[in-house]
Amino acid sequence: MVQIAWKPGSPVSPRPRGAELPASFWTDPLMYRGGSDGFIGPRDPIAVGDPAWGVDLEAEVGVVVDDVPMGASVAACAAAIRLIVILNDVSFRNLIPGELAKGFGCLQGKGQTAFSPVAVTPDELGSAWDGAKLALPLLSTLNGAPFGRPDAGVDMTFDFPTLIAHAAKTRPLGSGVIIGSGTVSNRDADGGPGKPIGAGGVGYSCIAELRSVETILHGAPKTPFLNDGDRVRIEMNDAQGRSIFGAIEQDVIASR
Repeated sequence: MVQIAWKPGSPVSPRPRGAELPASFWTDPLMYRGGSDGFIGPRDPIAVGDPAWGVDLEAEVGVVVDDVPMGASVAACAAAIRLIVILNDVSFRNLIPGELAKGFGCLQGKGQTAFSPVAVTPDELGSAWDGAKLALPLLSTLNGAPFGRPDAGVDMTFDFPTLIAHAAKTRPLGSGVIIGSGTVSNRDADGGPGKPIGAGGVGYSCIAELRSVETILHGAPKTPFLNDGDRVRIEMNDAQGRSIFGAIEQDVIASR
């Protein structure tokens, strides 16, 4: 399986992170091609050579597709979705800028991705799945404290069929390819960048977004990235509060 994820996912401007929005940001998905090996289990640790890399979670929804021919239409791509998963698309934030500054993609800045223990067929999701988006909160906790509960069906700039068609524009996609949503994120009701759960918001699905909001509000980030011994949990429940995919629960293990 190959993971292909849309980035950045968050409606927060990337300017606090030292980036500029390209003119095509809202019309053309920004994607990267992830690994085809080395995926890790939902309870495997996040192995880190150095915490100074800036370890971050990225809670996402993903779809597993059937064979998709090159140039497939959006409608054909919608029909190719076979399974839904959730995932933790680990990032090393302090390594990414240097790689992107070279004018190419990121490699070392992306850690090993963990997927949920269960993948479900679209029909099992009922009305929460409309054929293009999954409208349920994605729940993240850090060290047992609620961190995020944004709705995966809200503020998704490009739906899954559109993302699949974008990935298949120049190549066929083989059965088993996984397309990630990008980090799930919601704006505030007033259109703002969102608030932490403790401040009455729905929180975040990655620390980088919170740090961006802190930079906007306070001039500098306050929340540190993950460190040795920190624990991340990602889960999604149905309307009755039952876990759909099982939980991803990982400890950060740093070698130095």
